Amino acid sequence: MTPARNHDSVRPRMLVAAIIALAALCLLIASPAAHGQPKSPKPAPAAERKPPEGIDAEKLFGAIVKVSAHAVPGARSSATLGDEREGSGVVIGDNGLILTIGYLIVEAEDVNIVDSKGRTLAARIVGYDHATGFGLLRTISPFDAKPVAFGDSGKVAEREPVMIASSGDDNVSFAYIVSKRGFSGNWEYALEQALYTSPPTLNWSGAALFDKNGKLLGVGSLIVREATEEEPKVPGNMFVPIDLLKPILADLVKGGRRAGPARPWLGVSADEVQGRLVVTRVSPDGPADRAGVHVGDIILGVGGEGVRTQPEFYKKVWGRGGAGAEIPLKLLQGVEIREIPVVSIDRVDYFRPRTTY
Repeated sequence: MTPARNHDSVRPRMLVAAIIALAALCLLIASPAAHGQPKSPKPAPAAERKPPEGIDAEKLFGAIVKVSAHAVPGARSSATLGDEREGSGVVIGDNGLILTIGYLIVEAEDVNIVDSKGRTLAARIVGYDHATGFGLLRTISPFDAKPVAFGDSGKVAEREPVMIASSGDDNVSFAYIVSKRGFSGNWEYALEQALYTSPPTLNWSGAALFDKNGKLLGVGSLIVREATEEEPKVPGNMFVPIDLLKPILADLVKGGRRAGPARPWLGVSADEVQGRLVVTRVSPDGPADRAGVHVGDIILGVGGEGVRTQPEFYKKVWGRGGAGAEIPLKLLQGVEIREIPVVSIDRVDYFRPRTTY
């Protein structure tokens, strides 16, 4: 392992170089060529190669941490996420408050962070929000990293240059915002608007997305095959916008979750296949499993209203009340059409609790 003193001297200089490159990338946006498909950054003239004013490179890089989590025994999320999870986080508040992507820490028995100086610190889970996918941690012992400032993800424009920072050496990369649009996943998850970047980074889980002024725009969630909405399709990453955190941050810090009723959760994964919504996974002993929903079923409707896409399905399920609401599913099972009521739950209640404290 590289000694901590080397991290102190080398890594801030790496970020200074990274910010210089980002400044050079900003210059490209003003050129006519930049209004076609995203291109690789080119060096700026020597006179222009300096960091944007007001950015403290050491502070920015010092806020990026590695997040490591070990799941509780028998964790229900292990089937899809594994027992050992690693990603990144970014310090957003005093006393070691860290923002990361929530799937790294759900059902976590132990969580540790490694800071930019190479120090390993134990952390505890502060909050998790299934609706957005955000997770919050706080170090148990004092942590001297300074928090980053929030940007305005709603105002960031397509084709705008951005910087992606994740934990580890040389994990600073550059990209463009190539799309701002909705996202839906088959695990009963959807965002009205997400940020898509390209070219892709391979260290996306919990990575911090910064604008040209060093302000936080979002947190990395996925690598995607189609980051652009229009042709030609290019691969990239999906980031959860920071604007979604702002109205719920105080709730997460205070009580571990957003205020108000939780969304109804069924425990069913469904993919869009040839204009139909096909069940591809049923969470064992979840609401859908107990009600008799099976892999291979086709979801035809909710409460008499037809559905063919994930967004349509979620809108109709979530519109029927909070967790605990009965969701009437219309399914094609084999050659028979059946009406199956599913009593929903709060997804968090499905997770295994910690066994040690």
